[in-house]
Amino acid sequence: MRNNLYTEQSSITLTEREKLLNQKAIVVWFTGLSGSGKSAIANALNQSLFKNGRLSYILDGDNVRQGLNKDLDFSDLGRKENIRRISEVAKLMNDAGVMILSAFISPFIEDREEAKRIIGEERFIEVFVDTPLDICETRDVKGLYKKARSGEIPSFTGVSSPYEPPVSPSLVVKTENKTVEECASRILEYLKTVK
Repeated sequence: MRNNLYTEQSSITLTEREKLLNQKAIVVWFTGLSGSGKSAIANALNQSLFKNGRLSYILDGDNVRQGLNKDLDFSDLGRKENIRRISEVAKLMNDAGVMILSAFISPFIEDREEAKRIIGEERFIEVFVDTPLDICETRDVKGLYKKARSGEIPSFTGVSSPYEPPVSPSLVVKTENKTVEECASRILEYLKTVK
């Protein structure tokens, strides 16, 4: 059946949409442990972009897993498919000219590299939210680390499942001694250099 699929080309190009929106359609891919601050920083960045007249949208791990990816588990294969689907959604939204802020643990280097391939290297900005595990555990408002340590949650990243830090991310944000706003501001300054 795949042989009968054809790409439908829009009569409006991405370049035309970017010109209309006065922005480059990119994906800021936040990666880091649970509790590292990915979603909080993405929200602060989203607000700053909005105030600056930019159209952006947050794709957040918990939100996506309640809808589009609710059929996936947290096994390595489930996580891989989760990231693949998110990458395809981000690519489609980029094609509409929207800046995407993608906040997912995305623990495996291979899956983040696949996301970059799907989205396009020139549009993929990997931000490593580098927060020590002990700090993440103190920020654990959902109680996930406690459940993971007691065995209630199997395959929990950072406890019983590995997290592979990026080898050469676009930007590293250390949250241990920085506020959410300071981290978002640093990313915003970096985005101003992206052509």
